[in-house]
Amino acid sequence: MKFYLYIILIINLLFFNNQAIAQGPYAPAVGQIGTTAIHKDSSVFVAWATSAIIERGWQNIADTSLGKTTAGTVTDVLGKSGTGGVVSLGDGGSAVLTFTAPIKNSSGADFAIFENSFDGQFLELAFVEVSSDGINFFRFPAHSLTQDTTQLDNNANMDATYIHNLAGKYRAQYGTPFDLDDVDGTPGLDVNNITHVKIIDVVGSINPTYGTYDDDNNIINDPFPTPFPTGGFDLDAIGIIHQQPTNINENEPIVNQIYPNPFSTNLTLELNTNTDYNYTIVDMNGKTLLEETTPSNNTTINTTNLEKGIYFLKIIANKQVSTHKIIKL
Repeated sequence: MKFYLYIILIINLLFFNNQAIAQGPYAPAVGQIGTTAIHKDSSVFVAWATSAIIERGWQNIADTSLGKTTAGTVTDVLGKSGTGGVVSLGDGGSAVLTFTAPIKNSSGADFAIFENSFDGQFLELAFVEVSSDGINFFRFPAHSLTQDTTQLDNNANMDATYIHNLAGKYRAQYGTPFDLDDVDGTPGLDVNNITHVKIIDVVGSINPTYGTYDDDNNIINDPFPTPFPTGGFDLDAIGIIHQQPTNINENEPIVNQIYPNPFSTNLTLELNTNTDYNYTIVDMNGKTLLEETTPSNNTTINTTNLEKGIYFLKIIANKQVSTHKIIKL
């Protein structure tokens, strides 16, 4: 009996020692000691994204005949995590999200990005970039220590401790945090006035023709190919932890009325403002179709060039953002 107990003890020691050796230097998965994952219902979140522009990537960058991904619409990534669906970015696809007020740098993580990994081991990753002017974007220093000798496929099991500063590190409902301290001091970036966050799908191929690299020039290995309409990074939401004051008086909404809605040709906006404001009409994929800055608080928009369908009207005035679904018949 002692012999068998001794054998079991040796096996356990070998197993746990191997686990310790295999573990990487970064924070572990959800539920493990030292994880940095943040649940979507955490009280640290003060706001969520209010607008997005999506640029789809290929289902398989090595076989573009399959076309681009199609799953999800722009509204799926707005608001709190778990309240809608997700948008599948595809190989190298991207999303740019904005907010009612800028993100600011403070103690610890400043925002978190949510993906929809179902088990925390099959991970689809993305680079994260930030901008304080909407034009110049700067990337968080990403690190991937996952092996790059064998291509991970759709049955891949990945270890979060080998991954840092890449969105998608954690399973659904848990955000991957990002700390603006990591990009503080970058010329051209005001870390206390982050107006745009850009998420770019990692092409996880270890073939240098298609692959993408981390900050240390390591090729990043994640499941590839994912040749489906749902391929690539699946963006759920961005939660803000530290934000500049919105300066919004909730008792004075900027929009009085928008009519008629549904509409056929002309759409009229009546606003409660005497200052210039900007309106933008985007399609379900977040593509901008009409945009104008106008000084009039009563504006009629000619939509002759728009096809029938569902669109989103974004109005920015007095540092407020108001988004509305509109339907052309």
